[in-house]
Amino acid sequence: MTTPTAVPDSYYQRTGEHRFKPTLHAQGAWHPDEQHFSPLGGLVVHAIECHRAGRPDDGLALARISFDILGLIALEECEITVATVRPGRTIELVEATVVIGDRAVVRARAWFLAELDTAAVAGTHEVRIPAPQEFEPWTMGGMWDGGYIASIDVRRRAIAPGRATAWITTPLELVAGEPSSAHASFVALVDTANGIAARQRPTEWMFPNTDLTIHLFRRPEGRWTGLDTSVSFGPTGHGITSTVLHDRHGPLGRAEQILTVRPQNTT
Repeated sequence: MTTPTAVPDSYYQRTGEHRFKPTLHAQGAWHPDEQHFSPLGGLVVHAIECHRAGRPDDGLALARISFDILGLIALEECEITVATVRPGRTIELVEATVVIGDRAVVRARAWFLAELDTAAVAGTHEVRIPAPQEFEPWTMGGMWDGGYIASIDVRRRAIAPGRATAWITTPLELVAGEPSSAHASFVALVDTANGIAARQRPTEWMFPNTDLTIHLFRRPEGRWTGLDTSVSFGPTGHGITSTVLHDRHGPLGRAEQILTVRPQNTT
């Protein structure tokens, strides 16, 4: 096992061309020896952007990224490999795999689409949430454990069990000494949605997500990620966390997470 380091200003340190070591700020909420998926999702976007950085500006922007979480993600050094599956001038598909030890722990696929001027027809029916300064600070550590939860600034309005709106930001770098894009920084906070609108207390029920899919209809801007989140539990152990995503300018996309719902051990 690789011992994570407590670098004060980042979630990861680069240890090789495709290798990254988590700091204690990346520690998960369900188990102290695992990574929280939120910063790892941002790291995958960062790795994909590094893969695409060697070409001239091709006018493509991230429009969808889906992550399949294949099991517990140990708080250990990982390697991220990226390949272009479907190259194109207007549409491109990229695939990334996160490996820890000799096991793939995350597979991701990202669609990049050409950008053009559609301002004349732009619009959405999604309702804009109030600005971050209109929300009260929420100590998320009162419900959740882990280094990642301790690292973020959360402003939240709880509406009902399984329903909340929130703004999240962090002062930390994603990778020590490396600038990260608005996309990577934004995605690095989205997986937090499953924790800001819990239907049940995590001391009594487990409801980890096994995936995360993000669709974007415009580029995010700024350091705040806004979450307008609803959580549904079904009667047979499955659930869904659904989120309308915001930045300071308003709605910009959606995120979905499928949950496995089960009681915590009482023994």
